[in-house]
Amino acid sequence: MTDQHAAAARVAAAYNAASDRYTAPPLSFWDRFGAETVRRMGLRSGAHVLDLCCGAGASALAAARVVGPSGQVLALDLSPRLLELAARRAAYEGLDNIEFRCADATSTGLPSESFDAVVCVFGVFFAADRPGFVAEMWRQLAPGGALAVTTWGPHLFEPGNSLFWQEVGRLRPDLDRAFNPWDDLVTPDALGSLLRSVGIGDVVVTAEGGTHRLLTSDDF
Repeated sequence: MTDQHAAAARVAAAYNAASDRYTAPPLSFWDRFGAETVRRMGLRSGAHVLDLCCGAGASALAAARVVGPSGQVLALDLSPRLLELAARRAAYEGLDNIEFRCADATSTGLPSESFDAVVCVFGVFFAADRPGFVAEMWRQLAPGGALAVTTWGPHLFEPGNSLFWQEVGRLRPDLDRAFNPWDDLVTPDALGSLLRSVGIGDVVVTAEGGTHRLLTSDDF
């Protein structure tokens, strides 16, 4: 098994396991950041959009609403359970301009220059070959199109995140981990360097702050 296949298998297993709570209200940040990424792209009606690592459809559903009936969204993810959830959400909203496929976003086999926009929200850091993944995104983008890549920032979910891992280390040190796959991609400079490393010009990276409010200990 190659490094990329091994990484893909780990990601699929983790997100399949988490799928039953993915759209719970305390996890609404997925939809919030997905919709904000799409808003910043300035999509037009009728556009064809490729959403990579789409999860439960946070950015894919937002894109489908914007491009309208004359547009089309193709959303790929490795987790069958999250894709099922995303498809149910699309059906509930009556969005029939979106297709969900279980596929490796880093090697889609799709034609080059076939999408007006390519989006990847919180997925690029899972690839074993990040430059290769970004190059694959760029290959599929039509001239004049928009590529949007969203990553976590340096203080993700603090102070709660540190408290959580502190308790994991105390109760189950075998499950503790000192490194997250996004830890070295949390600054505008780091993300910008990654995008430019494959020859992408006119790169704009914006750091956005914010808070995610939890009302109860159960939410945490």
